[in-house]
Order: sequence, then structure tokens, then C-alpha cells
Amino acid sequence: MKCLGLIHTFILLILTASGLASVSITAPASGSVVGSPVNFVATATTSGCSTGVASMGVYVDNQLIYVVNGNSLNSNLTISAGNHSTVVEEWDFCGGATFTTVPITVNSSSSSVTVTSPAVNASVGSPVNYVATATASGCSSGVASMGVYVDNQLIYVVNGKSLNTSLTVSAGSHSTVVEEWDFCGGASYTTVPITVTSQTGVSVTSPANNASVSNPVNYQATATSTCSKGVASMGVYVNNQLVYVANGATLNTNLTLAGGTNNTVVQEWDYCGGSVFQNVTVNVSGTSFTNLQASKGWVGYGELPPLYNICTSCGPGITWSSKQGVNSPSLSGNATKFTIGGTTAYADVLWTNPLIGDFSSQGLPDPHHTIIPNLHNFTYDVYFYSSSLELSQVLEFDINQYFSGTGYTWGHQCRIAGGNEFDIWDNVNGKWVGTGVSCKPIDNSWNHLTLQVQRTTDDQLLYHSITLNGVTTTIDLTYPPFSIGNWYGVTANYQMDGNYKQSPYSVYVDQLTFTYW
Repeated sequence: MKCLGLIHTFILLILTASGLASVSITAPASGSVVGSPVNFVATATTSGCSTGVASMGVYVDNQLIYVVNGNSLNSNLTISAGNHSTVVEEWDFCGGATFTTVPITVNSSSSSVTVTSPAVNASVGSPVNYVATATASGCSSGVASMGVYVDNQLIYVVNGKSLNTSLTVSAGSHSTVVEEWDFCGGASYTTVPITVTSQTGVSVTSPANNASVSNPVNYQATATSTCSKGVASMGVYVNNQLVYVANGATLNTNLTLAGGTNNTVVQEWDYCGGSVFQNVTVNVSGTSFTNLQASKGWVGYGELPPLYNICTSCGPGITWSSKQGVNSPSLSGNATKFTIGGTTAYADVLWTNPLIGDFSSQGLPDPHHTIIPNLHNFTYDVYFYSSSLELSQVLEFDINQYFSGTGYTWGHQCRIAGGNEFDIWDNVNGKWVGTGVSCKPIDNSWNHLTLQVQRTTDDQLLYHSITLNGVTTTIDLTYPPFSIGNWYGVTANYQMDGNYKQSPYSVYVDQLTFTYW
């Protein structure tokens, strides 16, 4: 083996110069710091031999430790901690060979893959649900991606340090592996041998697959199992989140889902460690809160210039009140009267209602975070009436969505004493932007306002349209969101601003409908 380096160098010079053969290594990266076992992934070509590549192998410190037939290689090899010279080599059917050298450092800190489903040696139905997480303690940048091998074939890859997917696997015994790859070129894995049975197992009677439904969505299902002990429990996943579990072999529950298309799964788990499921795609129509002005949950706050920080008790500078259940003036017989006053010019009052998520007034706390992150469309539809609109500096109507540390505020203000124009809110720069859309509500009359907005697929705030008293203007302007703390929810706001004298005035709000999907 002492001549190995010279032989490799000689072959490499000849073949590289002629361009007849090559070894391409995708993992590990040259010079990388990796954990053990080390994932080696490589392919080889040879144009100088018509019969092609016969086999490939891996040397570690001049010792051949792995060989595989064919022109590709994907294996996890245990290597001791320290610096190593590794070589991936190919041999063709004509007696030729070439290789690529990959120096690596194996870190003594180990990475790990934890698989919670399926259980080792479990008997399961197909598709098989794989649930796993990974750590990469030897790489400061963390886990880049995870994947699943079935009988040495990579059949699924996902970015990030967690994995939750269902894969179709043929009946029989299989060697499966869940592997992680880190940003430093390292990899680790866990082997999960399973036996796949031919059972189907789950029968869903409601909702039908691809059905168009409205909230709440009724789920009814039963399950059977080849396990002699029977079915232990059943559950429902919504967009990869487990939101409901029932003991036994039957399930009947009502779930509130986000509007639009939802990918749901009804799954059973038996007492033998097995599990099968059925996919059920449902299309949920937009959900509406109606007569929201009469709902519980409204809280008022004062805002004093110049900073306009909110206060709950602001002294004489700003005063406010609200009264629900007003039957005149009213369209529904259940209007709410909002009043503002005080002594500080240009002081404001904000009323807000948490609809979904934290502190939900509508019974939708969304603890599993399956609703709010999937909402993209909102409509704020309201009627308002006043006999003294000329005393209002501004009336403001807002929609707010908060999750994952990001805030989306679709703010709309109708400047009345301020110039009879609609403005929209620029979240990042914290300022109002004129739209050029006229806002001239009518005194002593019910004014009808409809606002349509959207969170785009690339998470921008889209102001779509404003409709006042039957006149619709398309805006279609987008702005980026802003960063926020741990608040999680969807809220609706209504605000009244005082004029230069802080003249007291009242506005009646009725038939406030908030629609989301």
C-alpha cells in the first residue's frame, strides 16, 4: 500500500489530462468538519471505456473501507475523530481508474437523528408516516436537510431539522434509514427496519376527499388493524399538524380549518406499533364573523399626541365610551355607539377585538397554529352612521395578522377633516400613504365600506380594493410586513381621531362582517 499515492497520482494525471474519466463528490465537502458516521455521495463517469464504470470505493488514510458496484456511491461510514485523507475512486471495466481526494476533519461531537414514527421493527400499513428530528452538534450552522432511504434508495428529502411525511412503501420487510445532512458537510442517521402490511385500515365517511365545505368541518372515520390487540387511537392532521386525537377505532369531531385548500390526514395507531392513514383534501369556503360590532371582546384605548402610545386611563386629555345593543339608528337593531371626547387636540381612541389566536373572543384560540399561518385573504365590511362627521379628523379601519414573529397590519384611514381621502399604512416605515381615493361619507346616512386585502404567497401585504357607498377602487399596492414579538392572532380594529378642538362626536357601527380564508 506504500505505492498507492504514486499510483493514484499517475492515474489521475493521465485521466485528467485526457478527460476520459472523473469522480464527482457531493458529500462530504473538501476540508469540511463532519460528524461520524460520514456520508459519502459520489458519481463517476468514464468515456475512455465503452463498457463503463465497474465499481467505486472509499479509502480512509490509504485503507480501502468500502466498495460498491456501479457508477454511483451513497454510504455512511464510521470514521474516528481527527484529521483524515479520504479518497473516492472508480474502476472501469477496461482496467482504468481515477479518483478524487477529500480531506476532512471528523468532530468528536456526535449528531443524532431521533425517529418517533414508525417504531423500529413495527408492522405498518402503506403509506408509512415518518416523523423525525435531528441535531448537528458538530456544526455551528446546524442541520441543512433530512431524508428517508428505503432499501438503500433515497426517496424523500426535506429542508430543515424536522421531518413529517407519509411515504408509499411496498408490502414486505424493508430496511429504512432517516438521515440528516448538516451545513458543514456532515451527516448522521438512524436505521428503522419495518414490515409493511397490505392492510388499508382507515375509512373516512366525512368529509369526502376534495369536498368543498364550510366551518366547522365534520370528521367521521373508523379504523381496522391486523394487530391482534386492535386499534389504540385515531387522529386528524391538518397541514402536517396533529390537531385532534381520539381513543379507540372510531372518530367523530368538528374542526375549524383555515379557508382555502387544506391537506388533512386521518390516521390510526394500533397497539402493535403499526399505523395507517387516509389523505383527505378539503376546500373550506371563507368563514365570516357577522354583526361583530355586537360581539364581546372589544377593548378601547386612548392615544395621546405626540407619540400616540396607548393608555387605558389617560386623564381628561382623551375620553371615550361605547354602547352595544343600540336599536336606533340601526340596520340590524343591534348597532354599537362609539363616542370620543377630551381636552387634548388630535387625540385618538382605538377599539380592537382579538378574533383568532391569543385571547380570541370568538372561541378560536388556534393552539396548534393550523389556522392563522394559512390565512391569506381578509374582508372588512361595515356600515357606519353619524350626524356630525365633520367633527371627525379621521375614521380608521384595520385588519391585523400576527404569527412567527411577523406582523401584518392592513391599515385604512378615511381622512374627513383631514382632506377627504383614503390612506393606507406602510408597516415598515410607519407612515400613512395617500391613495388618491376619495373618502366623503354622508352625514345622517348609513355609509357602507368594504375593504379587501391579502397576504401574498411571498408574505407581502396587498391592499386590493376599497368600496365606499357602491364605488369600488382597485388599489393593488404591496408593502412588506414588520417584526413583532410573540403575539399570535388575527384582530380587527376601529379607530376615531379627534380634530384640532378635540370636538366630541359619536359614530354608530352596524353589520360589521369580518371574513377570512
